[in-house]
Amino acid sequence: MAFESNEKAQGYWRENLRLVITLLAVWFVVSYGFGILLVDVLNQITFMGFKLGFWFAQQGSMYVFVALIFIYAAKANALDKKYNVHED
Repeated sequence: MAFESNEKAQGYWRENLRLVITLLAVWFVVSYGFGILLVDVLNQITFMGFKLGFWFAQQGSMYVFVALIFIYAAKANALDKKYNVHED
């Protein structure tokens, strides 16, 4: 990966780091927040026959994690094209 300038390299990694931190924050909120901290509140709601807090702790956080992987891949590819470091 060769950047055209040092400024572009710094901009790329700044945006990439912001993306990673944002996606990790979403994952943290879903897995820890919904699955542990807010479980009692969410358990008052049923989803597909299960208490919502239980569902997030057992299934939901994994689904969100897989979705975040695809979101990261798409956003990272767009970022690579923006900074002209994509694979041909």
